[in-house]
Amino acid sequence: MDFLIEFGLFFAKALTIVIAIIAVVVVVIAASSKTKHKSGELEVTDLSEQHNEVEEKLNHNLMSKEQLKQHKKQLKQQQKEEKKKGEEQTKPRLFVIDFKGSIDAKEVASLREEVSAVLITAKADDEVLLRLESGGGMVHGYGLAASQLKRIKAKGIKLTIAVDKVAASGGYMMACIADKIIAAPFSIVGSIGVIAQLPNFNKVLKKNDIDFEQVTAGEFKRTLTMFGENTDEARKKFQSELEETHVLFKEFVQEFRPQLDISKVATGEHWYGTQAFGLELVDEVSTSDDYLMQQFEEKQVVQFKYHTKKKLAEKLSQAASVGVERGVMKIMQSQTWDWTK
Repeated sequence: MDFLIEFGLFFAKALTIVIAIIAVVVVVIAASSKTKHKSGELEVTDLSEQHNEVEEKLNHNLMSKEQLKQHKKQLKQQQKEEKKKGEEQTKPRLFVIDFKGSIDAKEVASLREEVSAVLITAKADDEVLLRLESGGGMVHGYGLAASQLKRIKAKGIKLTIAVDKVAASGGYMMACIADKIIAAPFSIVGSIGVIAQLPNFNKVLKKNDIDFEQVTAGEFKRTLTMFGENTDEARKKFQSELEETHVLFKEFVQEFRPQLDISKVATGEHWYGTQAFGLELVDEVSTSDDYLMQQFEEKQVVQFKYHTKKKLAEKLSQAASVGVERGVMKIMQSQTWDWTK
């Protein structure tokens, strides 16, 4: 009897969770229908204002009353002088963009919107800081991402790229465009090379008497295949295509960093930040945080982040998973089962 009572309580709680999830789904669908015309939204954050707020909060908690009074007096005088000179209106801006790239570089969809926003508002004395993190991926995806950064350079706007963790292969293809590359001491930089790999199941198919048919028009429409029997000629052609891509990659890097000994660094190897500095792959060993702290005094620092609109299926999946997870956790926290009864 006790078991039935506890099971009934569990069922009631589970039903409540299901109803809550359905409610969340309805809200998501309603919100989605209201924003059908929007493909995304640009978020603008004044990092200078945030920095000043943190600084003032620290001063308020750490300074004595007399020190705080003197500080406020100096700050007020400084603001008065800046306003008189018109420095607030003429202060150059630093636009901060983040790019954390996946293998297919799908994040370029947001990057292109962020770059466009910068080009709409930026002036000649402004600067862009791209905080880059990517181990590389598909050639065409990162080629497009690099082209977005070239738009900044084409407008004569200074571009600084900071690598705190990794900028390898396609990531370095993007980084090399910068006027200045900053890398953390143990960040991974380089990997100027090309790789392609795929399994071949032809022997498995033959062993199980399974035929594989592939029809093409054009001698090299398909070179290596996963299911057919690969030939030496196909391998040779595939290798030549990789070599051609590598040549293009090296030429691209050399165009933007002519100081490099390309034969020395384009071996596919990667290096840590301090090593990369010695090879002139980067211009300074530092972190993006250090660079930003240096800029707050001289520039207004603003961050641009474009949020792409999620598909309805993604929203429903996320809402449902969060609802189920929270519900299960609540049940586990509130219910103690005794299976001996």
